[in-house]
Amino acid sequence: MSKKLQLLILCLIFCLCPGCAVNPITGQEEFMLFPQEQDIEIGEKYAPEVEKQLDGRIADERLQNYIDSVGQKITRVSHRPDWQYHFTALNHKSINALALPGGYVFITKGMLEKLTTEAQLAAILAHEISHVVARDSSAAMSRNIGIGVLLSAVASAKTSRGVFTAADLTRQIMGLQYSKKDEREADLAGLDYMVWAGYNPYGAVEIQQILQEEHKVRPIEFLSTHPDPQNRIAYLRARIQTRYRNLEGLKIGRQDYRSAVLEHLIDNEAD
Repeated sequence: MSKKLQLLILCLIFCLCPGCAVNPITGQEEFMLFPQEQDIEIGEKYAPEVEKQLDGRIADERLQNYIDSVGQKITRVSHRPDWQYHFTALNHKSINALALPGGYVFITKGMLEKLTTEAQLAAILAHEISHVVARDSSAAMSRNIGIGVLLSAVASAKTSRGVFTAADLTRQIMGLQYSKKDEREADLAGLDYMVWAGYNPYGAVEIQQILQEEHKVRPIEFLSTHPDPQNRIAYLRARIQTRYRNLEGLKIGRQDYRSAVLEHLIDNEAD
């Protein structure tokens, strides 16, 4: 790479990016090449491509509204309640959930079929909301994808003539791996969020147990980008025992989940 090109890239970085941002969950400054406003642009641009790559939205508005209502309840107690969040259930059979920058959260049909309670759903959505609040995807893109893709992302927000297509960049965003520190913080913040929203925190422990059992049968996409469930179970239990011993009045929601999600999935299969 020529010195002129290196200088040009550095100039672009300083012009386009603030350099650091404060994580509201931890209060710590983190390396960040994307301004907060661009999170929304990235989410808006690539959310339709995520839906396309994961077989589209589940065509059941009652189910979608239920998942959105659970997610919105959690966002209201998060560190960024003023942001706009979007929750979408997708048809893909993989056991997965993910979030894009800017408040776009997705959960697959394969994941929904494995859950049995609203508290478990809340745990997954709270974890992904924590990633959005901490801007972990933008931080990971700043660290991992490289300047070429970063500049492509900036350019492709305004023009279709980027080095990478929307599908290419979406696959890279979906494949981002957060650090173990990011995942632990999202687990613990998500646990706090779900309790503050009125859910039984053991739903988060149950999720790890479900994933652990499923992974014994076949590899799970969700676990390919997340730490070992056994370690997560240990620190989730420790947080519950130190902060949330009194579980009285916290929702589990087994019947609500069955009627709002599982029965609808069965009905949709029959159609």
